Order: sequence, then C-alpha cells, then structure tokens
Amino acid sequence: MNASSLPIRLNDISKHYGSVAALSSVSLDIEAGEFVTLLGPSGSGKTTLLNIIAGFIRLDSGAVHFGDTDVSFLPPHKRDLGMVFQNYALFPHMSVAGNVGFPLRPRKYAKADIARRVERALELVRLGGYGERRVSELSGGQRQRVALARAVVFEPKIILMDEPLSALDKQLREEMQIELRHLHSTLGATTVYVTHDQREALTMSDRIAILSDGKLDQVDTPQELYDAPKSRFVAEFVGESTLIPVSRIDDRRVRFGVSELRTERALPSGEQLLLAIRSEKLRFSGEAGDDVNSLPGSVEEIIYQGDSILVFLTLEGGGRISMRRPARHDSNVAIPAVGERIGLGLHPSHTVVVPAD
Repeated sequence: MNASSLPIRLNDISKHYGSVAALSSVSLDIEAGEFVTLLGPSGSGKTTLLNIIAGFIRLDSGAVHFGDTDVSFLPPHKRDLGMVFQNYALFPHMSVAGNVGFPLRPRKYAKADIARRVERALELVRLGGYGERRVSELSGGQRQRVALARAVVFEPKIILMDEPLSALDKQLREEMQIELRHLHSTLGATTVYVTHDQREALTMSDRIAILSDGKLDQVDTPQELYDAPKSRFVAEFVGESTLIPVSRIDDRRVRFGVSELRTERALPSGEQLLLAIRSEKLRFSGEAGDDVNSLPGSVEEIIYQGDSILVFLTLEGGGRISMRRPARHDSNVAIPAVGERIGLGLHPSHTVVVPAD
C-alpha cells in the first residue's frame, strides 16, 4: 500500500429521499492510490455517492471504510480528506495563502510550518509567488488551482473532487485534466472524481464507475469500458455509437440483414441483442482488409467538422449509422459521394454486441 493513500471500500450503500432511491445497494472497492471517476448523467447518483464518502450526506444503509476504519457515521471534519468543490468554495476576503492554509489552522500546525506547506502546495499547482494576491484578482483556472492547493496542503490520503472543471472553458478544462493526472501521480493519494463528461473520465481515470438510476452499471478501465461495454446504457452513454438489432447465430456470430458478423467476444445471454457500432471503428471496404465483417449501405449525408468528416449512411439491412473519418489529405481512399452504394468493414474485435434490455 502507498503510505500516502488509503483504500476505500463501499459496501451495499443505499440512500432514499422519500420514495425515490438515489442509490440502491452500491458496492465499490477503490485501491489505495487509485484514481476512480464516478460517471453518469444528471440524477444518476454520482454526487450523492461522493457526498456519502465525504460525510456530507448520511447513508440509509451500508458502510464506508477508509482502510480498516469504518467511517460511515463520522462527520466530514473527522474523515481527514481533501475536497475540491464545483464552485471552488474559496473565501473572497482572504488572500490566496489564507485560503490554502485554512485547513491547517484547526490541525494546530505552527505558523512557520503553515507558511512552508502553503508555499509548497502553491508550487505544486504552479502558483508559486501568488500567496499575497486576492482571490478576486485570479482567473478561473487560477482559482481552480487554489482550490486544489487547499485540498492537498495537509497531505490527505484521500481526495474527493466534485466536477471541479465544469466552470472552465473547453481548452482550459482539457489542460487542467492533464495537470490533475500529473498532480495525482505526484501526490499518490486515492482520488474519487465526479463528472458527467465522458471524455474527461476517459482521459483522467485508472478506472471508471458508471452509475445509472442509482445503481452501478459497469466498473472498468477506460479502454475496457469503451471497447467492451456490457450494457445498452454504457454503449450509448460512452462514445459515439449507433445500436442496431441483430439476431444470434451462435456464441460468436450474429446476423444483420444479409450480413453475418463475427465477434471476438462471446455474446451476452438472451435473444434480444444489439450491435453497438462505434463511428470511428468503421472502414470503407477498400481499406479494411480481408478479415472483416461486411456491412453494405449507401451514403446519405457528409458533414465536414474541421478535424474530422462525419458520414451518415443507410444500411441495406435497415437503420442509419454514422462513420467518422479524419479530415486528412494523405488518405488513399476518397470519401464516396452522397447516394453512392458502398461496402463498410468492421473488424471482429470492434464488433460489440450488448443485450437489448
């Protein structure tokens, strides 16, 4: 175990508001030093679960353990964790140093030690020398860094973050995602992060826990979650995909119209199945090679989007799908014209089938 982190164990957590189940029997083990993101749409229960870990919301049943300690009913200030809020929650009347050093005061650190720790935390988030500035003088990105410095200044073993980048513009948000990953690597603290932004989750996480209607749907690495969704919800929510009904032939083959499609993964149980087609996994037949599944169709619409070209196609077996191509000029395969009949190739490793229910 990393000396600077603790594992988190969530055992059968439930929370109700009247007749509404915000969380239903959620269990999740987070390893010491791991970066786990709680991902889901609004109302999925991700923020409720984070607040139960933090102690801001009292659970109805279940247990929360930090290492070997049951903290289920400890108040937030006794859980000794760092917290970064969506709105930063900075004190406008204090200086940057005052904000960062605030968590150290109730912990009875000496004045000189506070000054040393504050400066080190500010250096860590690339704000060295900003200690005397007012919070009102800072940009949004700088305020976010101050909030991060305040969360890590007392070197907590667990850090919780509730959509901390949602108020930033796209470019700054993407820069901060990388910075947060680097910061996590430096600190080694166990980190639980909440977001509704799937790309943010894929960029930053060791593992992602997807919640839907108060239940855990799938917990996996970013690549496994993206390449091998286990449910219809995950296939639709993560990435750019179209779901089309298919029928089972055997354990690794399905039929769509006249096409027989092979998959490298065993099919899920049940007779109602859906093929989840990722837009960027499709290739034109002329560039796809021989060992691929074939899907005939015709081009319906072409949309230029700067770094890529989005092609909408109607399949012969029925249904409308999209195909995303890099907008580069060195490709040997030209984009077909609208109305042109073409063949599409989908490799068996990219042929993903999920249950329909």
